[in-house]
Amino acid sequence: ELGWISKVYVNRPAVVRHVEQIKKWKTLKGNWQAAWLLKAVTCIDLTTLSGDDTPSNVQRLCFKAMHPIREDLLKALDMHDKGITVGAVCVYPARVTDAVNALKAAGCNIPVASVAAGFPSGQTPLETKLSEIKLAVEHGAREIDIVISRSLVLTGQWESLYEEICHCRKACGEAHMKTILATGELGSLANVYKASMIAMMAGSDFIKTSTGKEVENATFPVGVVMMRAIKEYYWQTGNKVGFKPAGGIRTAKEAITWLMLVKEELGVEWLTPELFRLGASSLLGDIEQQIFYHVSGSYALQHELAMA
Repeated sequence: ELGWISKVYVNRPAVVRHVEQIKKWKTLKGNWQAAWLLKAVTCIDLTTLSGDDTPSNVQRLCFKAMHPIREDLLKALDMHDKGITVGAVCVYPARVTDAVNALKAAGCNIPVASVAAGFPSGQTPLETKLSEIKLAVEHGAREIDIVISRSLVLTGQWESLYEEICHCRKACGEAHMKTILATGELGSLANVYKASMIAMMAGSDFIKTSTGKEVENATFPVGVVMMRAIKEYYWQTGNKVGFKPAGGIRTAKEAITWLMLVKEELGVEWLTPELFRLGASSLLGDIEQQIFYHVSGSYALQHELAMA
């Protein structure tokens, strides 16, 4: 529906004013804070995307994914029997088999997500992108985080962008597809909205802000614009598309603010791992630290909390 794209206008000053109000939201305290933090844990895509990833550190990541918060802390909150795990484990395609085997050996059903399609730059031929997606799926990835070609957005080639994402959607097969827009490289909030719409029209299960490798990653103005696009798409089609902010989200306070923003913009029904994820590698450590403080009244020493 190119008509939807041609009519797009984003009132940037209004978005900025809205974000300033978001920053003034009161911080949650006590049990309310602990509850929101545990909700955030269930929506985390626990991620390692480093050049020095090995089978052993992926295995350790998977163990942390299964046991994100120390058992004694969960018992103190009476949440030890709720099956709290992260939303997914996210790795490079070459490490998918390691993650799948580690989770399978532990009898855990946490999905493995893999970045693909020329991550993070998107500067590879379409054939190579599709081969990478298919390989990750064959190795057991149940979620694929693809990355779009930013040049198609910057040059206004909307039909070509749509076709590229459709090809990726087909290559994903039964796997869920999260489309990374790399919003920090799209030039304007209007382009962010347009790219969001195109990605949803092409069959994306999620739209995601960033790869985490750009200079500018997940920001609240971008989040507001993408969530407004999701809401508009839902009104037009009846289809619910998920949202995933990623990159630079490191503190428990930031995580809660993203959750509250999703609740305000999209509603409580989006606050599930099926429709909301947080892409993060170091966030879980701060969340567990805050829960430790809530339970004990003091912060944990470095050796008291397991590494993610």
